[in-house]
Amino acid sequence: MLSISKITKLQPSELDKMDDLAPQEAAVLAIIKDNPFAGQQEIASMLGLARSTVAAHIVQLMQKGYILGRGYVMPARTRAVCIGGAVLDHKYRAKEALVFETSNPVDGIRSLGGVARNVAENLALLGTSTSFVSIVGDDEGGRAILKHMRDRGIDVSQVVTTSERPTAEYAAILDPQGELVLGIADMGIFDLLLPNHIERIWPHLAAASWVFSDCNPPAEMLAALIAKRQGGARFKLAIDAVSTPKAARLPKNLTGIDLLFMNIDEANSILKRQGHETIEDAREAALALQAAGAREAIVTMAARGIAVAGIEGAKTFPAVTARPIDITGAGDAMIAGTLHSILNGENTYAAARTGALLATLTTESTASVHTELSERFLEANMHRLVG
Repeated sequence: MLSISKITKLQPSELDKMDDLAPQEAAVLAIIKDNPFAGQQEIASMLGLARSTVAAHIVQLMQKGYILGRGYVMPARTRAVCIGGAVLDHKYRAKEALVFETSNPVDGIRSLGGVARNVAENLALLGTSTSFVSIVGDDEGGRAILKHMRDRGIDVSQVVTTSERPTAEYAAILDPQGELVLGIADMGIFDLLLPNHIERIWPHLAAASWVFSDCNPPAEMLAALIAKRQGGARFKLAIDAVSTPKAARLPKNLTGIDLLFMNIDEANSILKRQGHETIEDAREAALALQAAGAREAIVTMAARGIAVAGIEGAKTFPAVTARPIDITGAGDAMIAGTLHSILNGENTYAAARTGALLATLTTESTASVHTELSERFLEANMHRLVG
């Protein structure tokens, strides 16, 4: 006979989040939480159920994200999954004013990049339990990316390795002030990241608190991810446009996106609207993205600040004063700082301000991910937020 008393081993706060579980599923989950090594027959005997029934409940618990595959590994209480670009970055900063159609002396830096990869590393350094989903080549660059991320404590078990294309590369030409003059990218490998990969790793995604994706994957992959959220997936979904061309991969109906990140040019492009030079333009664009279906939207406007369209309407905030060295990775840091703060209980408005601070701190470093980043480092700089 079913022992409903087993459910009481779960905390009230946990039960509140389990309205998608049937009583037998909740009872099975309670036993697994109490003893992750319990076998199916043992669980069946404890609950008075057939072993096949317990097996079916375990499959459902995996599909709903309450356990992670074999061994009944329990997901972290708060966990982020980042999907998208993993890139080898080459940055060349001009020593003097650039002159086109001739050779220019530069200082070169090689590093690891990609929006989703950078977001994942920032999150991990801030202490968020983080997984990464992407595709890399079966080459030295791909192996270097995976090793670096493992060393950061990031789960890369769901990254695909392929021999069909080389690991993605990006080259940035910066002026003497560190502003981007020209960027070139070989990102064809991401065309191989197809919707069926979502199905293969579904329990891994379903167990996340937040899933973040950049727009490096094909439109079909993004549409499949959004459809999962529309279909009732328990995780919250955040998406970043990456660039104006890649923003076009998003569907016109943005329903299913819980938090959308764009800069003003990307937002104006997909909204088919003319841009202006004031922060009010970012505010109007954020509201328009919300009207198009996104639950919340953050539109950035560089030194002019950010606009957040949330559940309490749209608000604007000034940029954090910076002493920039290199702006590469600032937008990715902004996303990570925002998501980390949300995972720690902040509302989107406050979280976005923390994200803006982390973006500023990143511009003051030569690295795409600040080499000193930690939660303590971020806290030590919170005084730079004004008002």
